[in-house]
Amino acid sequence: MAGSDEQVPKRALVVAAHPDDAEFGCAGTAALWSRDGWEFYYLVCTDGSKGSNDPETLTDRLIATRRQEQREAARLLGVKEVFFLDYVDGEVTYSRELVRDIVRYIRLIRPDAVFTHEPGQIIANRAINHPDHRAVGEATLDAVYPMARTRPAYPELVAEGLEPHRVSDVYLWSSGDPNFSVDITDVLELKVQALLCHRSQIREPERLLENLRQRLRGEDGRYHERFRHIQLAF
Repeated sequence: MAGSDEQVPKRALVVAAHPDDAEFGCAGTAALWSRDGWEFYYLVCTDGSKGSNDPETLTDRLIATRRQEQREAARLLGVKEVFFLDYVDGEVTYSRELVRDIVRYIRLIRPDAVFTHEPGQIIANRAINHPDHRAVGEATLDAVYPMARTRPAYPELVAEGLEPHRVSDVYLWSSGDPNFSVDITDVLELKVQALLCHRSQIREPERLLENLRQRLRGEDGRYHERFRHIQLAF
C-alpha cells in the first residue's frame, strides 16, 4: 500500500461454468459494485465447446469465439480480467483437481467475496440446471472453505507462492432460497448488452430478454438479482 490512508479496493471473484453464465447470474451486481469501487474478476471453468448444434461449427473456432464474447461482455461491465480453466464443456465433474484450480485463483486474486452457481439447485428458473453448473458450484464452495484457507491442502500452490486466503462472503445465483437482493434497475440495459455480446449463443434475443426481464422484475416494478448470501463467520 502506497500510503497509510490509501484504501485497498474490495475484490470479487465470479466462478462460472461457461462463458455467459456470469452475465445471467450477476452481471448487474458486477457493474454496480464496480462503479462503487469493487474490482471484479471472472473465472470461467469450461471451454464452451458444446455451445452449438450446428454440424458445420468447428470446435476450436467456437472456443475462440466464446472467449472473445466473454471478454467483450466483461469489458462492458467493468470486470478487471477474465481467466479460463478450459475443462471440456459438458464433462465437468467434481474433483480434487477442479477444487485445486479454483483455490489457485482464490489465493491469487484474494477476493473478499465469491459469486457462483447454487450447487444444490437441480431445477432452476423452470429449467433443469446444467450439471456443469452444479459441479462448479459445489467445487467452488469447497474451494472457499476449507481448501483456500488450509495451507497443507495443496502444497504445490504454496510452492507457487500462493498462501492461504479467507473469503468473507459467498453469493449463489439461481438459488431456490435467496436471502439477498441487489436492485439492478439502473444497469439493467447494461446487463442486457453484456448478454447480447454472446452472439453465438443467442437464437431468439427478443424472447430471451423478455423472459429475463420478467424473471428479474419485482413486485415494486424494479429489477433485482437475487442470491443466497453466506457470510462466513469464522
